[in-house]
Amino acid sequence: MSEILPENKADGLHGLNCPNCGGMVSIPEGQIVVKCPYCEMRSLVHGERGLLRYQVAQKTPRENAMSTMRQFLKSNLAIASDAAGRAKLDEIFLVHLPFWTVWGRVAAWVFGEKRVGSGDNKRYEPREVRVVQEMTWNGAACDVGEFGVNQVPVVSQDLQPFDPDQLHLTGIVFEPVGSESEARAQAEGQFQNQVRQRAGLDRLAQVFVRVLRQRMALVYHPLWVMRYLYRGRSFQVVVDGHSGKVLYGKAPGNTLYRAAVLVLGMAIGAFLAVDVASLLLYLFADSDSDVIWGAGVVFIIGLGLMLAAYRAFRYGEQYEYRSGGKTALQNVENPLEMITKVKDVEEWINRYT
Repeated sequence: MSEILPENKADGLHGLNCPNCGGMVSIPEGQIVVKCPYCEMRSLVHGERGLLRYQVAQKTPRENAMSTMRQFLKSNLAIASDAAGRAKLDEIFLVHLPFWTVWGRVAAWVFGEKRVGSGDNKRYEPREVRVVQEMTWNGAACDVGEFGVNQVPVVSQDLQPFDPDQLHLTGIVFEPVGSESEARAQAEGQFQNQVRQRAGLDRLAQVFVRVLRQRMALVYHPLWVMRYLYRGRSFQVVVDGHSGKVLYGKAPGNTLYRAAVLVLGMAIGAFLAVDVASLLLYLFADSDSDVIWGAGVVFIIGLGLMLAAYRAFRYGEQYEYRSGGKTALQNVENPLEMITKVKDVEEWINRYT
């Protein structure tokens, strides 16, 4: 195997002469081993590679994407029960969206404190945690507001050299408009957040993060975009052209489901906010202040459930799904997330009291 050494960037894009027969050898972007179409000699490409570009193989045909959309419309009780039957496909097309993708082996040391014990025995012990893990990040390199997909599953095994002519033959190709430096900064921030979560410490003092063997590329991912009509209203579903899974979807809400959520949410919320909170105060009126805080937390959780139930009924006319993100009735806050926020407040109070 011989070597081809690009003399300049233009040669690296258009191709070079074969060192064996002198024929022109095209060098697809991101590919380091090429074969001469005339003498079939393989060569190794060396030189400045710049920003690598890849494309993800499209494995989901049009018919499978349409079937996935129908299954999505049957997948949740919050979606109108007749949506799958009454939905009429208005248009379907394939797009290739660019996503910044960063790979790296993250090595980090985290210094802080871990809470141990409970009640009067609660204390914080100093800890140091080492984290060594392969991490990946990706983010949209263009405006994806129209499609609702900010991230896609990271594909490392089925990456192909970037071939713009092939992509343009199969679908609409979007060009990147974002900043490479901003993408790197977002990736580093995401890696640091993952390190903090992996460390599992309650108090952080210092965090040292190093990314080893970092690689960055622009990866074009295929997406099937389907728009359908339901009772005169337009909705959209986006299916991964590689895995065949729904990445984003909107659907009409289920009126009966909204009513059931309202009734149950109000009943359970009122029970917690009034009955349980009052019972705690009555039984432990002479106890320490922890019971008062507990009753207050129960009261807030009850109010949160009632508010979430009302919002689900008020704004649940449309259901929205986002892969890897929130799955809820649009503009409705998840009650479990509201409870988590209350617990975070309680943890903060306990930490500094």
